[in-house]
Amino acid sequence: MHTITSPAAGQTSAARPVVRVAVAGATGYTGQELLRLLARHPAVRLTLATSSASGSAARRLPALGRVWNGSLTPLDPNALTREADLVFLALPDAATAELAPKLVEDGLRVIDLSGAFRLRDAAVRARWYPETHAVPTGTAYGLTEFERDVVREARLVANPGCYPTTSLLALKPLAAAGALLPGADVIIDAKSGVSGAGKTPSERTHFSECHGSVSAYGVLGHRHGAEIEQGLGGVVTFTPHMVPLDRGLLATIYVRVAPGTTEEALGDIYERAFANSAFVRLVGASLPAIKQVVHTNFCDIGWRVDPSGRAIVVSVLDNLLKGASGQAVQNMNVMLGLDEAAGLL
Repeated sequence: MHTITSPAAGQTSAARPVVRVAVAGATGYTGQELLRLLARHPAVRLTLATSSASGSAARRLPALGRVWNGSLTPLDPNALTREADLVFLALPDAATAELAPKLVEDGLRVIDLSGAFRLRDAAVRARWYPETHAVPTGTAYGLTEFERDVVREARLVANPGCYPTTSLLALKPLAAAGALLPGADVIIDAKSGVSGAGKTPSERTHFSECHGSVSAYGVLGHRHGAEIEQGLGGVVTFTPHMVPLDRGLLATIYVRVAPGTTEEALGDIYERAFANSAFVRLVGASLPAIKQVVHTNFCDIGWRVDPSGRAIVVSVLDNLLKGASGQAVQNMNVMLGLDEAAGLL
């Protein structure tokens, strides 16, 4: 059995045991981002990285030369149990649904970057993730800024999707403060770079299809819509788009607030919500852009309001970092009692 506990108050970093971490599924975009972050993390030791299949051959990753000089090995659950205390899963949903509960039973702590365990309602989960038959006890939804207390004690953390992270960081403070007009539509128009579709190629992600074009997909039928509704506690209209960028995500969110609500009033709500959040930057009426956040773990949020109560919130992040691997490392830091920004700033 593996036991990882948060350090006692006053324990020095010198006395803290080094935590062994592994990445399963390190061949994809998020898996390789995890390797980059963990190989240079000051408080953990990257002991194992695997491919997504047991039958693959061991190989090196030239792009990570001198950052991480190990080799990817075939996926082996027994090796994960032997060589790690905490495992990141960057595997397809079905593979994660099978593997994660076994690792938790073996005493490991797990951070899952798939969607397999994000949805709490069994009926909703059965629609979008039918391979997930049950969610292990001690599972937390890892939207770090709002879930630190449950993430800290969790055995399994379901890392949120990129679209839900972008949208919920912008919407949850307004909903919690009662600023959203009851019954009014919440409309999320979101645009993501092609890496958000994963590494497996398809006609939709082919260069010839993406270059010089913008396309909507998953209209009225994207699983991230269910995840956003779960986090917000209400219905949203969510439409994702693919844009010809390699990475980055921008969500333009249309909501209604009480007539006469000022931009300063929304700013006060956001300032209170994110006063202790290292990775949320509030830019107000200047509105953020994707180029300001790529290759970082920041989510930038800006907003405009008119006297009628129409409010537009723009939220941007890097879909591979704050929308995936960076947030996963942020959650690991919380789980291990480390500085939340360790290895990320």
